[in-house]
Amino acid sequence: MQTAELKRCHWPGTDELYIKYHDNEWGKEVHDDKILFEFLILESAQAGLSWITILRRREGYRKAFADFDVEKVAAFNQDDIDRLMNDAGIIRNRLKILAAINNAKLFIEVQKEFGSFDKYLYSFMPDGKPIVNYTTSIPASTPISDAISKDMKKRGFKFFGTTICYAHMQATGMVNDHLPDCSFK
Repeated sequence: MQTAELKRCHWPGTDELYIKYHDNEWGKEVHDDKILFEFLILESAQAGLSWITILRRREGYRKAFADFDVEKVAAFNQDDIDRLMNDAGIIRNRLKILAAINNAKLFIEVQKEFGSFDKYLYSFMPDGKPIVNYTTSIPASTPISDAISKDMKKRGFKFFGTTICYAHMQATGMVNDHLPDCSFK
């Protein structure tokens, strides 16, 4: 018996790291605040850069940002900022580093207000459920990502505009934009 060939979305190309990310994470529903915080840090770092640039530094970010422990990152001080500015394993952009620390503090505030960051994000979703698009036309943003990023900006979050927000939604399965014939949807 012959096995059918697996099909995937075209965007990962032939890069093994991208393929692994596409096949195992992208579009898969996540409700764990620690993972949501990880992607908040990573997606914010990605602003103005390609996602593969950040994906290749993911382990560097994990080490630099206390295994994405939001409480520890929120407590980072000037010594930590100096350490991060000298860490070749991450993007050494002072504004993005400061934003990560700021966003950690605000993430905790949102958790306190809503019970979890996940509940906050899903409060914007129709019926509190993810959206499955299985489309050939993937948008850069949507009215939902506009609303989330606008609310987060009002709360003081940095480097989380509507395009970054939509990428976060895709990464954490709030939306599933796999192509209709993709084997990994």
